[in-house]
Amino acid sequence: MRFLLDDEQREFARSLDAMLTAADTPAAARAWAAGDHAPGRAVWGRLADAGVFALAVPEEYEGVGPHPVEVCLAFIELGRHAAPGPLVETVAAGALLARLAELGEAAPAKRFLPSLATGEAVTTLALPEGGPFALDADAATLRLTATDGELRLASGHARVERSLDPARRLARLGPGELLASGPSVTRASRCAAHWASLATAAQALGVGLALLDKTVAYVKQRTQFGTPIGGFQAVKHRLADVLIGLEFARPLLYGAALTLRTADVAAAKAATGEAAYGAARAALQLHGAIGYTAEYDLSLWLTKARALRTAWGGPGECRRLALSAGLGDG
Repeated sequence: MRFLLDDEQREFARSLDAMLTAADTPAAARAWAAGDHAPGRAVWGRLADAGVFALAVPEEYEGVGPHPVEVCLAFIELGRHAAPGPLVETVAAGALLARLAELGEAAPAKRFLPSLATGEAVTTLALPEGGPFALDADAATLRLTATDGELRLASGHARVERSLDPARRLARLGPGELLASGPSVTRASRCAAHWASLATAAQALGVGLALLDKTVAYVKQRTQFGTPIGGFQAVKHRLADVLIGLEFARPLLYGAALTLRTADVAAAKAATGEAAYGAARAALQLHGAIGYTAEYDLSLWLTKARALRTAWGGPGECRRLALSAGLGDG
């Protein structure tokens, strides 16, 4: 498959890059990890104005979607800039509610999708496919759970716990108002998990690209024996391997966005997660001792790469899913 972005898509990605650069997302991520959500909410508002959350919401609910390719472009930039918040979960919730409406359960979509599309609702979502915890439930204004064929509006959450990435705060959601039940909820839940995996894959790719850029810049400056270490053959080979991993993962991601097939999404998630993790390992090694310090901004991407590798489907799980789904399609 030959995939080329059009001018409008490239401009969309460039505009997000410029906006997130100006927003100082590393500072917002550090504040978010400390429990101060104000800077992160400011970034959230800018993303909403750019239409990021509307990309997974149909037009009849004040969205512009669904546009999975544009969702991937947006989340690559979000990963590049280490933006905090339940970004994936908000997009996944939009996909869940939209799919539920398609299956005849329109009431939750009418109630929640407009505020989700405009960014007014900071949404988190707990699904069996994503594990027992919901991301950033303490910052969310809308908390949804879909288990055992029941979609519920959670009334609260348990004690917040940190993940490998300090900016990803985890909690269990409590029971709440029943919004819908039956087989349609189960089907919509699978659709939401599908979108969550795709968006997480794109975010992981962005994290890996940022780590590569930062490491290339660092090895050009760090000297050993009077020579920049970027000139050493072993360093060049290590970074070339990282670049190859990321660039091989990129077309898998775009292909998955085009087809939305289970096998393709799973393959993309496995590839981007592993490529980003490989970029993190290389970045840590080539930065040396400074890479281990939490005060150094590189840590924001290092920890995120590790967390995203297993979020919404770890590599082994995704490979098994890709294989089984691919055989089924055959």
